[in-house]
Amino acid sequence: MKRRPLSVLVALRRLLAYAVAIFCLVSLLSFNVLPPSRVPAALPDAFKLLKPPQNGFRSRGGELRWMQELSPPRRPSHMKFNSADSMNGDSDFKQLWMTPSSHDFVQCVWPSPSYSPPGESRGYLVVHTNGGLNQMRAGICDMVAVARIINATLVIPKLDKRSFWQDSSNFSNVFDEGHFIRALANDVHIVKKLPKELQTTPKALKHFVSWSKMEYYQAEIYSLWDDYKVIQAAKSDSRLANNNLPLDIQRLRCRAFYDALRFAPHIESLGKLLVERMRSLGRYIALHLRYEKDMLAFTGCTYGLSTSEADELTKIRDSTSYWRVKDIDSQGQRIKGYCPLTPKEVGIFLSALGYSFKTPIYIASGEIYGGDSQMADLRARFPLLMSKETIASAAELEPFVHHASQMAALDYIVSVESDVFVPSYSGNMARAVAGHRRFLGHRKTVTPDRKALVHLFSMMDQGRLREGHNFSTIVTEIHRRRQGSPRKRKGPVSGTRGKDRFRSEEAFYENPLPDCLCRQGSSGAADPFAAV
Repeated sequence: MKRRPLSVLVALRRLLAYAVAIFCLVSLLSFNVLPPSRVPAALPDAFKLLKPPQNGFRSRGGELRWMQELSPPRRPSHMKFNSADSMNGDSDFKQLWMTPSSHDFVQCVWPSPSYSPPGESRGYLVVHTNGGLNQMRAGICDMVAVARIINATLVIPKLDKRSFWQDSSNFSNVFDEGHFIRALANDVHIVKKLPKELQTTPKALKHFVSWSKMEYYQAEIYSLWDDYKVIQAAKSDSRLANNNLPLDIQRLRCRAFYDALRFAPHIESLGKLLVERMRSLGRYIALHLRYEKDMLAFTGCTYGLSTSEADELTKIRDSTSYWRVKDIDSQGQRIKGYCPLTPKEVGIFLSALGYSFKTPIYIASGEIYGGDSQMADLRARFPLLMSKETIASAAELEPFVHHASQMAALDYIVSVESDVFVPSYSGNMARAVAGHRRFLGHRKTVTPDRKALVHLFSMMDQGRLREGHNFSTIVTEIHRRRQGSPRKRKGPVSGTRGKDRFRSEEAFYENPLPDCLCRQGSSGAADPFAAV
């Protein structure tokens, strides 16, 4: 009879232990498995963004250039959001936010002792750029190097106004023209316009051969000076080889890209303001979400789209002569990793890496194809989705809204300065930002392995894989070495030939190592530009 109370007590303890175990199991499953729709749709007032000021651009007086490190902005006292609430207390904080080690690599772009000022010009190089903002930027900097090689005076390049984006901006609307000329004064002669007496003279119109080396320009192009005073480059993109060029030419390209080709003052000013507003929310991710109409039409990727949307993209591709490709296999493109990740897939990816729903994310892109319906899943996972349209006032954006290149420049600035940069597709913008972040100290850039991720997403669609600890571990392991650490620029893919060989190389501006980054203390590491 005395044992009964003891047995009851033991039974109660076991029941309590079972209850605790069930509670922990349910909590674990809720965290790892529940669909994103369970994330609260609305955030408390403490998480809401401050309304941006309505008084337009800030004064330039006393401002740092956007490429320099910015001091943390003062957070208004009534803004209670703190990034520590989301990540600073997490044991995985370092893995999620810490910048990879630079391994003592620093900027080294100063010319060698044998480098001389530009000699007497043989004639004028007129350049017509092509493509979007970053395609034009890379082309302009290559043409600076070409002008040096052929001893030409470079006329301020003309920006592409006939591309898909139909932007009417001139060079001085997007870039600081005066700084461009002054910064390169010891490298090439640059003038704003072709002299009047030469404007009607016959020109040598050339489509420079893609990915050409010094020998091509020194022989075939240089010889044109015998008959012409003006050489006109019909296109500027990919006209210079990525590799196997003299070190002084490679470093000139870096000086042009990372210093001389500065954005116009009104762009830098607003770009810096957008960075400050994002930082007021704490550490943030800049997500280059390349799920836009032009990219989907160009790649022929239709996964997740309706039949009518897929037909619209096909019509756009067929009506654009330099995009037209017959019988694109959309599914094949996707399996090979050639398609941009969808907004939903990006959300799954970021969640798997460990970023919480409180993480501020800046969407660096134009209009997302499909609009709110495509963004719904991503927004459910990460409600703090921001963009230039949400953190700048209509008055502040008004000078930019009809100029795609200027709008893209704002996204570029916020992306370069972000704590983490994630591109959903390896286009010109993604490559340029990734390279710039490497140049500024190997800031964290997580490059999704789209081919591997698509395989995982397909398994999820088939019910063979679920979100949770195992999925997160797989995704994290795949991307452990894809976070922007120093490495030498990749050469051509083995077995490729001709243009395909050059096309398969990693772009020069995507990774300026080894040409423009070297070990601290090595030759060329300590130069005046290294402090910029």
